[in-house]
Formats: sequence, structure tokens, C-alpha cells
Amino acid sequence: MKERIAIIDGVRTPMDKAGGRLRHISADDLAVYAIKDLILRTALDVSEVDELILGNVAQPANAANIARVAALKAGIPQAVPAYTVCRNCASGMESITTAGNKILAGESRVIIAGGTESMSNIPFLFGRRMTDFFRRLQKAKKPFEKLKILLGFRPRYLRPEIAVIQGLTDPISGLIMGRTAEVLAREFHITREEQDKYALMSHKRAVRAIREGVFRDEITPVPLPPDFSRIMDTDGGPRENQSMEALAKLRPYFEPVTGTVTVGNSCPITDGAAAVLVMKESEAKKRDLKPLGFLKSYAYASLEPERMGLGPVYAFSRLADKSGITLKDIELIELNEAFAAQVLADQRAFASAEFASRYLGKPKALGELNLDIVNIHGGAIALGHPVGMTGTRLVIHVLRAMRAAKKQTGLATLCVGGGQGAALLLEAE
Repeated sequence: MKERIAIIDGVRTPMDKAGGRLRHISADDLAVYAIKDLILRTALDVSEVDELILGNVAQPANAANIARVAALKAGIPQAVPAYTVCRNCASGMESITTAGNKILAGESRVIIAGGTESMSNIPFLFGRRMTDFFRRLQKAKKPFEKLKILLGFRPRYLRPEIAVIQGLTDPISGLIMGRTAEVLAREFHITREEQDKYALMSHKRAVRAIREGVFRDEITPVPLPPDFSRIMDTDGGPRENQSMEALAKLRPYFEPVTGTVTVGNSCPITDGAAAVLVMKESEAKKRDLKPLGFLKSYAYASLEPERMGLGPVYAFSRLADKSGITLKDIELIELNEAFAAQVLADQRAFASAEFASRYLGKPKALGELNLDIVNIHGGAIALGHPVGMTGTRLVIHVLRAMRAAKKQTGLATLCVGGGQGAALLLEAE
């Protein structure tokens, strides 16, 4: 980038498993909580916002351009445009990099970016037979025609199609995301015990971080329906009593006979929203603002959909080519834990010269992925993964963790359903 993009501040809602305490709050309303708190924290004059961009995957039917709906609900002036972006799991990153590009192109100066997802509210759908039944019934004009159609109804037409399962299933490979993790577990010879150990570490780190108040400053409390008398200000996913014994009791979920991926070593389906304020570094200096950190460079990459979990390796390879950065230069990393098998596969692929030569066209391995600097406060296995929001959360947290630890160079990266990866090079001062 010809100039660093300043991330002035960032805030997120607490996250909770789908069907949990946030289940009655829509994705647009979750975004409103994050956007409003961001405005308050930065003392932003909303009339100075040029645009609002939100990542979202399961766009609600009643808020098709969810960014615009959330913007107006949050008090952003009607004259400010807003639009939604979708790159599956990287949607919350796409909003930030898109904002950066628009700012560097001179299209905007000040942008609110972020992501939101209410996986609780992803609906069940009628199948084709039922929708065709409704269509024919609506078109019929004569009573006899309507009666004939009604007599042809069969109870099996009511069998629902679960949209969240459809959304988590890649239509090209035909694999639900958990089965892509099984592909990597076999390819890299990752055992069930290794996956469970990693999952336990994620929970322990997250529980410790909550006890130490690590997330306190990045979370905006959310009042809970129906009477809004209760407040949620802590993530609901981390388990204090998680153990290897409890994890070992869980059966493989995606491949019951031969698999190793369970609900315990996978991220849960989750609700949450996040937002950041973005502008040029020079604009921040002009406004006398001290940014949380900076986006220096980024890269997206693609690979086979059935091996999508390796996306961070492919994306970092491109990022290294663009920026000259090496894995040794990175001091803290937030790498989304879609599955423990996926993170461990990434670790092995980063360190493999054979992998680098065969898949990346490089003469040597990218380097050692040191888990001591990866997700130091726990990751998505414990905290959760609201798919449209996670990318923004990773950026917010790695910048805050870098500042607290007095580190300068960080990486936010994730794999993307459909066979992609994203990697953002971040700096803090």
C-alpha cells in the first residue's frame, strides 16, 4: 500500500452460540450495537462518515442490504451510502480491505467497516415441492382447480431444508465444512488426540483471558430481550471445565465411522457483530487521532474447495510476495480456528518444503508457525465464529493484543469456505 490504513478503534459485541442468549437479536441489530459504541468511543461526528461497509454471509430476507439497514438504525445520516460485502468467512476482512482500497483511491476519507452474523436466525426453508405447491395453488383460479391441487398435497412436502447446513456445504466439492477438515486430518496425519489437545488449549486460553479482563475493552455490552433488563458482556462459548476426558467422549460428527473431527474440536455456530473506524494514516494525524493500529498490506488466495482450511498458508504466501514479510517477522497471530485439524494442518504446511514446492511454487518452506504466538487468548473453537463478523474480530483483537504486549507486527488470517484464504499484515505503534 502506498500509505498505511489507520484503524482508529474497533469494538465488538459478545459472542454466543446460536440458539443462546443472542438468539432473539437480528444480525442488523447486533451490528447497531457495535456501530453505536464505535461512534461513542471515537467521538465521531457521524456527518463526516463517507460510507459504511459490512460483511455478512446469510443475508436476511428482511434486510437484504444489511449494511444500509444497520447504518440507518445506528443513526448514520441518510445521505451516507452503505453496502454489504460477502466473501464467506472473510467477509469481515473484506469490508476492511475494501474500505482501505476506496480510501486510497480517493473515493472516501472516513469509513466504518465491520461484519455481523446472527446464525441463530438463519431460517429453515421449504423445499422445491412445497414452494411449487404454493405457487400452483396461488395460480389456480377456479375452486375445482384449487381442490385438485390441495388433494395432491403430501406431508413429506413439509420437510424443511436447513439453510445453515446448506450454507456450510460447498456446492462444488459437495462437502460440508467439517468434512473438509477430515480431508486435511488425513492428508497431514493429524490424530484425534492432537485435535482435542489443541481444542483444550483454546478453551484454557480463552477462560484465562476472560478472567484477566483481556476482552473487556473490545466488547460492548448488549441488553438482552425480551425486557432488556439483563446485560451480556462476556463471550458465552469458553468452558471453564473443559477437559481431555470430556472431549474424548464426543463422537466424530461429520464422518461417524472413521472420522476424527467432533463438535468439541470444531468452532461452534455463533452470533456476533464488530465494527472499526478506518481512514488514511495522514488523515488520522490531521485529526490528531491515535490509531489502534494500521493495515499495511493484505492478500487473498484460492485453492481447492475440499482443502479450504489451508487458505491461510496460500494467502500468507501471496502476502510475503507482496510485502517482503516472513513468518519470522510476525510477533502475534490471530488465525481463525474453524477446526483444530485445520490449524494443525496449516502449521505443518507452513513448515513443509515439499508443500511449498508442490503447491506454492517456492523453493523452501514458509517457516515455522509458532503456536505460542497464535491465538494467545483463545480462538474460535472456544470463542465462536460468526462467519460474517469473524474477520473484523481477528483484526481488532490482534491489534489490541499487540498494543498490550508492546509488539509491532501482527497477522490476521483465516480460511474461507469455498477454497480461499485471507491474510492481513497489521502494525501497532
